[in-house]
Amino acid sequence: MWLTKYNASGNDFLIFHTFGDMLDSTARSNLAKKLCNRHSGIGADGLVIITPHNTYSYQWDFYNSDGSKANMCGNASRCVAHYAYQNKLAPIEHSFLSGAGEIKVAIDKNNHNIVEVNFGHINIIQTNINEYGLEFVLLDSGVPHLVNFVDSKLPTTKDNMMQNLREKYNANINFIKIINKNTIHIATYERGVEDITLACGTGMAAAYYISFMQNKIEKEAVLIPPSMEHLHFRMHNDEVYYKGKIEKICDIKIS
Repeated sequence: MWLTKYNASGNDFLIFHTFGDMLDSTARSNLAKKLCNRHSGIGADGLVIITPHNTYSYQWDFYNSDGSKANMCGNASRCVAHYAYQNKLAPIEHSFLSGAGEIKVAIDKNNHNIVEVNFGHINIIQTNINEYGLEFVLLDSGVPHLVNFVDSKLPTTKDNMMQNLREKYNANINFIKIINKNTIHIATYERGVEDITLACGTGMAAAYYISFMQNKIEKEAVLIPPSMEHLHFRMHNDEVYYKGKIEKICDIKIS
């Protein structure tokens, strides 16, 4: 089996494609846990398996490093788009099917390492959620996200509150700080990884959307996660677009 390892904004993923029904969901979950382990495996935040589809360019199964399945991952979707294009599975602009539905992606024609993903319409599920003396908004950007606006320093390490909220709402936990009308700093505790990660695409999309809807930022904004990369977000026709660099790290053959 050949795998390709990618990095996007500090998130790393293992990707491969198959033209047949390779492994059932339990076996795929176990494979993700084995390969993504950073001590006894290759190491990654997630595993993506690409298979053919009659309508879309392809479909994917996405597994977190703990073996749990996720419908959507913004950073992985940008890596997968590049992988599919490089392996002649899809054109430079295409759509694929995720657990969250159709995902539209576009690779920059002048720089193939820059990829934009269209998150579509993001849904606000619940507002005015009060937990631990803090106010959160629950959104769905392909996966559920709790978002809290902070004025002070963003957290850099996980704590019991994040774990408890993640379990209670089965959602990722985001803390965001508005720097100005075009800039947001963000920290995301991700389920499946169970820690604050260097970046989370769906979390940034949720944070951008609720900030825009509350008139805290302009239509185009830069979000800066712990990786310190500047990621670009924009709104068009009530749909959220996310653009940033990806990096192919290496091809790996396993037996």
